[in-house]
Amino acid sequence: MPTPLETLVASGTKVWLDSIDPDLVVENRKFGATGATSNPIIISDLLKTGRFDDQIRALAAKGLNDADIAWEMTDRLVKQAQEVFAEVNTSTKGNDGYVSFELDPLLEDKSCTLSVADKAKQYIELGKKWAAGHKNRMIKVPATPGGLAALEDLCAAGITLNVTLLFTARQYQAARDAVWRGAQRRASLDGFKSVYSIFVSRIDVYTEKHVPDLIPAAQGQVGIVNAKRLWQENQKFWADKKLPLKQEFIFASTGTKDPKLPPDKYVEALAGADIQTNPPATNAAVQKLAGKTYSRKVDQLPSADVLADIDRKVDFAKLEQVLMDEGLAKFADPFKALLQTIASKR
Repeated sequence: MPTPLETLVASGTKVWLDSIDPDLVVENRKFGATGATSNPIIISDLLKTGRFDDQIRALAAKGLNDADIAWEMTDRLVKQAQEVFAEVNTSTKGNDGYVSFELDPLLEDKSCTLSVADKAKQYIELGKKWAAGHKNRMIKVPATPGGLAALEDLCAAGITLNVTLLFTARQYQAARDAVWRGAQRRASLDGFKSVYSIFVSRIDVYTEKHVPDLIPAAQGQVGIVNAKRLWQENQKFWADKKLPLKQEFIFASTGTKDPKLPPDKYVEALAGADIQTNPPATNAAVQKLAGKTYSRKVDQLPSADVLADIDRKVDFAKLEQVLMDEGLAKFADPFKALLQTIASKR
């Protein structure tokens, strides 16, 4: 009898792990995971465990400063995960089997005084540096003004991109169009691959707090509706491009925040296409749902009255501003903490 995650994969979903913990990567590969993502929070939490102290000690002995150690360890851990998924990347001819590498979150810290153009220049430089020599590494760039301004040149340089921190149609369209402009500057589209990470559960946390007057049937569904609508738009945009590789959505932030709700609320609602990047705890919880079978639901929207209520009451421009501010802090602050962790170990 197939496991729940095996039925999720059978429904058409690619399961990626929202972690590059070496042990969890191996375990989730056995569950059926075919890729992984990383971010400063994940790296910080891994290095805090003490499991990598010998490596940190050796790097410090070579004279590397705290930031250089942080990036060297990030590179090593991402590379280790890449090796686990390399066979997937080869067998799918580049459609799957990637591990995401996030660029410097301090570029978006409130203390950063660089202009948008200078931030874009930094993203391009860092993207080229960390992508060099890697077949199945995705460079993760946030959908901020600086990040968006860098996408065309990064894509034109042949880099595989994961545009992250997407919450709204405005961000997605700006990112997609920039990536496509860059792709058309390439000598060939044969290896062109891009993904767009739409955050889901954070939107429902936002609406519960900021849009409490949604009808009961709509509250807790905004993140899912938003993700499904943008997924449909993405399908339509690429349909006539006749590209060798799929340009896909990553459904991110799929962990259920409310313990009273099913742990697979978002996993089930978005089953059937593209990629889900699930936290380890979510995948583990799904595997415990004995007999659970997933089927395609990604193209099923709720009733017209629910959609109308969401469209009438949710200000997506305000939502984007609030969630972007929160999202950037959630990456910058852990990176600062990571540097402090390394300093204390030193």
